[in-house]
Amino acid sequence: MAYVGSLPLKGADARLLAVVVSIRAARGGVGNLTGQDVRSLRLADPDGAVAAFAALGWQGQEALLGDDLVTPVGVSVPDLTGHPDSPLPFGKVMRSRVSGWTVRTLSAKPVKKTSPAARLAALFLAAHGPADDHGALPAHLPDECRAALPELLAKGFLRELEGDRFLLADAVRHLSGMRPPSGPRTPDEPETETEQLSWDQWKDRASVALRRHVAAVEGCSECSLSTARVSEAFMRKAVPAQFEEKVRRAYVAWETTYPGQGPAAAEFAAAFRASHGHGPSVKQLCKGMGWGKMSRDLRIHVVRRLITDGWLTNTDPVPWTLRPGKAAQAVAPATADTGVRPR
Repeated sequence: MAYVGSLPLKGADARLLAVVVSIRAARGGVGNLTGQDVRSLRLADPDGAVAAFAALGWQGQEALLGDDLVTPVGVSVPDLTGHPDSPLPFGKVMRSRVSGWTVRTLSAKPVKKTSPAARLAALFLAAHGPADDHGALPAHLPDECRAALPELLAKGFLRELEGDRFLLADAVRHLSGMRPPSGPRTPDEPETETEQLSWDQWKDRASVALRRHVAAVEGCSECSLSTARVSEAFMRKAVPAQFEEKVRRAYVAWETTYPGQGPAAAEFAAAFRASHGHGPSVKQLCKGMGWGKMSRDLRIHVVRRLITDGWLTNTDPVPWTLRPGKAAQAVAPATADTGVRPR
């Protein structure tokens, strides 16, 4: 995104198309795309976007303006010819992962029907926004994207926007491209093991029990989760949650509004597991319990407290493993004898 932001282009249409071309040309200097690819971006002025590339010295893009929507067109990008100083030193797997991330971000529900400037801004913010914390607007964010930020807030892509700080909404936090800082990698340097693993490879390396659990989640007709959503949740590196004072205050308010929720949460988790074949996620539990609108941090804090109190347990950090804890098991005989069900 920094590379695209540095290109001398005007308008969100040209920059949004440049994102797609640059990613596809990252390894060999030539990006193949079709007229249908251009149409799918829903640009306001596709002809102007394609014509703008001539000023960059890119070649071949003129063929995208014809009536043929299916024949691949090779767009040559001189800056990305695989030389050691290439601004995008992607390996094969990383290039594919970045391309997939771009498609998922642009097709996210809060983004799909926004303007080209808002969709381009969504890519910049998702790339620079942590999943669990506030991010700072990148310095290379184009002006047209800054103007479109209120649109992303209104559509629910952003949960908070204040000055140069923003927070991704819960529904799109899985699209966060932020990774822990690391030194630059040269084109010849091998990718890390995590980057090289595909979803199928990750499952092949998992234990039999874990693969069985993954299959239950992937095949759950009740949840109907996409493969991208499931793989991202299982393959994501676990990051310890750190709760700010405002989250602790929100928890006190929640506990006042919803006192004594442990038995009911345990009962819900048990019923969910019996119906789905796997436990609920944190979000599914809170939504199913009817606890109202909650921030992601508050949901995690609430569930952590229920686990600490023994009403719930899980196999951390494996997702979809919430189930009744020891406290719930201890009261089960009493409720069975008296006929009283936990509320």
